[in-house]
Amino acid sequence: MAEIKQVQVPDIGDYKDVSIIEVMVKAGDTIKAEDNLVTLETDKAAMDVPSPYAGVIKEMKVKVGDKVSQGSVILLLESSGEASAPQKNQPTVQTVPAPAAAQVAASPAPAAQSSNPSPTLSLSGEGTAASPPLTRGGWEGLKAHASPAIRRFARELGVDVAQVKGSGEKGRVTKDDVQSFVKAALGQPRGAAGGNGLQVLAMPVVDFAKFGAIETRPLSRIKKLSGANLHRNWVTIPHITQFDEADITEMEAFRKELNVEYAKQNIKITPLAFMLKAVVVALQQFPEFNASLDASGENLVLKQYFHIGVAVDTPDGLMVPVLRDVDKKGIVQLAKELGEISARAREKKITAAEMQGGCFSISSLGGIGGTAFTPIINAPELAILGVSRAIVKPMHQDDTFVARLMLPLSLSYDHRVIDGAAAARFIVFLTQVLADTRRLAL
Repeated sequence: MAEIKQVQVPDIGDYKDVSIIEVMVKAGDTIKAEDNLVTLETDKAAMDVPSPYAGVIKEMKVKVGDKVSQGSVILLLESSGEASAPQKNQPTVQTVPAPAAAQVAASPAPAAQSSNPSPTLSLSGEGTAASPPLTRGGWEGLKAHASPAIRRFARELGVDVAQVKGSGEKGRVTKDDVQSFVKAALGQPRGAAGGNGLQVLAMPVVDFAKFGAIETRPLSRIKKLSGANLHRNWVTIPHITQFDEADITEMEAFRKELNVEYAKQNIKITPLAFMLKAVVVALQQFPEFNASLDASGENLVLKQYFHIGVAVDTPDGLMVPVLRDVDKKGIVQLAKELGEISARAREKKITAAEMQGGCFSISSLGGIGGTAFTPIINAPELAILGVSRAIVKPMHQDDTFVARLMLPLSLSYDHRVIDGAAAARFIVFLTQVLADTRRLAL
């Protein structure tokens, strides 16, 4: 005959007044012995408390945020008589890590399971609350087979653990499973305003006039279009930026000689012409940078051509025309084309076709100033190079210090495809090419 039993907090050591951070069941649920009921968290560990009996929950005695100790009543259970082995009726304890969001991209993870539902991430803060997000199936999400540490890891990333397919023993969700889920979600095509699960809080509506005099000026059409694309790229691509400096002392001296030589032809040789050529040499050495993810996010499209986009500052906003087949052109020809296409961009005479098909982009602020910045990747490209103003620095060389012209470089890359080691090798190789222009002929 069924009987009503009290399910209590078992022996949890010397801990008292421990917080309940998750309640995985509710009144009316039918549970089995060893099903997890609640998760307790101390300052050092999190513990899942399993049920010692099978049956139907008649009444919950605790909720998220309550403090409990050994012997505290968790719930009343109409027992079916099935009990777990005494030695197994202990909390599952795991130390709680403090994962950062960047670890999702930094750690290798297996490919996302194709049988998963379309993954969605909550970026509104809901996933970081004490209770996990209930984005699918209500309380069913709390019954996913995962350890306390993994549940917390998922919560901090805004992931509903119920949507993650477990690859561990008996379907247990692992850290790699959560990471793969997030990577798959980031690879999904999304709307510019944060669609397909990107739940971004609306900007507050403020009456600025009540604080003082104001002037309202509409954004240009270019800024409206580019702003939406930049926002999409920033929130859907895991950006990492690698910084370095290139010694361009010899390159600059050679550039000045070329300027004198081609002055009569009205061709201005800029540092950017050398950057274009050097970037192609680096892309040939590291082909994964000259690629894009396909629409599914599961395949890498390696390109056999080298079209480089160059950010141009115009009165109406930023434009990125593309110079084609850079690998087949010399420094002088690139300088001439760069001057022509930049002028047409500022005069609003550039066509849409001339802004498409890029493999890699360069954004140069060297003519303005600054020491470093984080350029936003121009999707579907995988990387972009930022160039700041060169400055003369004392560099140690042959047991003495000499004045060298150093060019700051900032390489932003898509961490879904490119890891930190590859990015570091790419930018170091690029600095070597710029330091010795003879490498451009290799």
